[in-house]
Amino acid sequence: MKIQSLKIGMAIVLLMSLNFANAQQKDAEKCRYTKTPQGYLMVLREGDNVLELIEKLAKEQNIPSANFTGIGFAQDATFGFYDFNQKKFHPKTFNKVEMGSLTGSIAWSGDKPSIHMHGVATDDKFDAYGGHILALIVGTGSMEIYITVNNEKLERKVEQPLNANVLQLPCLK
Repeated sequence: MKIQSLKIGMAIVLLMSLNFANAQQKDAEKCRYTKTPQGYLMVLREGDNVLELIEKLAKEQNIPSANFTGIGFAQDATFGFYDFNQKKFHPKTFNKVEMGSLTGSIAWSGDKPSIHMHGVATDDKFDAYGGHILALIVGTGSMEIYITVNNEKLERKVEQPLNANVLQLPCLK
C-alpha cells in the first residue's frame, strides 16, 4: 500500500511539474517584448519571423517611428542586393548563421508599418555576409532587438526613377 501511494504521489508531482513547465513555455511564447524607457526590448525565439513580429509590435503599440539594433542566431537570413538597372532585389539566403549586427528603422507606408533592416551574418567559418535583409527567421537560441521609439510619425514612399521605398523627412523651419 505504501509503495502504491508513493508511486501515485510521484506521478502527481511529475504531472504538476510538467504542467508548470508547459505554463512557463506558453508564457514565454506570449511574451515577445517589454517596454523600456526608450522604447521596447524584443526577445525572439527559434522559428520566429523577425520582420513580421517587428511589424506586429509597431501596429499593436502604434509606434510612430523608431530605429532598432539587434543580435542573435538565425535559422535563415535572406539578404537582397538591389539591382538599380532592374529595379529589384537579388536574394540570397544563408542558413544557420549568427547575426553579428542588425540595424534598421520603422516608419509607415499608408496604414502599414514599413520595416527597413540591414545586417551582418557570420557562418561557422567566420565568413561574413551583409546588406539589406529581406527575411529573417530566428534559429536555435534567441534574438534580442532593442527598439528606440521616436515621437514623430515618419512615412516611406516609393521614389522614381529608382523604384525605391525612401524615408520621407519633414523639413525644418
